[in-house]
Amino acid sequence: MKTREEKGFSMKTSLVIMAAGLGSRYGGNKQVDGLGPNGEILMEYSIYDALRAGFGRVVFIIKPEMEQMMRRMVGYLEKKTAADGTPVEVAYAFQDFSSVPSFYHIPQGRTKPFGTVHALLCAADAVPGPFCVINADDYYGIDAYRTIHRELTALPPDGKAAMVGYLLKNTASLHGTVSRGVCSVEDGKLRSIREALRVQLYPDGTLRDLQEDVPLDPETVVSMNFWGFAPGIFPRLRAYFEEFLRRDAGEDLKAECLLPVMVGELLRGGELEVSVLRSADRWFGMTYHEDRARVAEELRRLHESGVYPPSLRG
Repeated sequence: MKTREEKGFSMKTSLVIMAAGLGSRYGGNKQVDGLGPNGEILMEYSIYDALRAGFGRVVFIIKPEMEQMMRRMVGYLEKKTAADGTPVEVAYAFQDFSSVPSFYHIPQGRTKPFGTVHALLCAADAVPGPFCVINADDYYGIDAYRTIHRELTALPPDGKAAMVGYLLKNTASLHGTVSRGVCSVEDGKLRSIREALRVQLYPDGTLRDLQEDVPLDPETVVSMNFWGFAPGIFPRLRAYFEEFLRRDAGEDLKAECLLPVMVGELLRGGELEVSVLRSADRWFGMTYHEDRARVAEELRRLHESGVYPPSLRG
């Protein structure tokens, strides 16, 4: 078997982007919806921010049929240089059923991938060193990337991780429910995390978990799938995913293996320590089509204020 060096991999810090989602609630492929003043898509802002924060490698997790479209959209990255002056490395990983262990039988009629743990596992061979993993359809801000990059450069090979936390009140939508990883944080460490699947924001600013029928504190820290790991996490991901397939997936056509749930189980078992980082920037993103105008306006203001140049692709 070839080493990572023989494959041509460097040990650059990687930005891993989960972009294979179907965007069903949004009503279209929101990952490739041009929102910036020059048609920039949301993940281009993540890439721009990550590269200037010190990341040097970008890995896209996509469906196989998206490859040519993605290469047309972000192929310019291969001509970019990272903050250290070296060329930006770009890789593509495919989330499909070929990566599912042979012991599991894919139920007839299932077309949806198996969630964020499965997605990250699909990128294992493309990630040579410490990395952060994000959603393609979220805006996290430059400060978040600077903060997590500093953390990643000091992360040991295994047993520790990091996440950037955001306040629940800034991450919900008035246009419908959202899923959020509700966190319990103590002394800067993540103590527990639970997946709230139906969080609703109301016009008066109150929030409620409709599935549990309980109110939620707007100041609660939540995970927006902005995680930082060392490559040592991959064997744990694989073991957890295989156990999920054996124990939970069954014939369920929509069962998902989720990163926040996995992290929560590792925390409870004392197998992982997670630092919770705060960002000075404000998260925003799109869950529903009605969120589009607000996000486009936020991006316009960031360009006009000089946070971003007139075009990200120049």
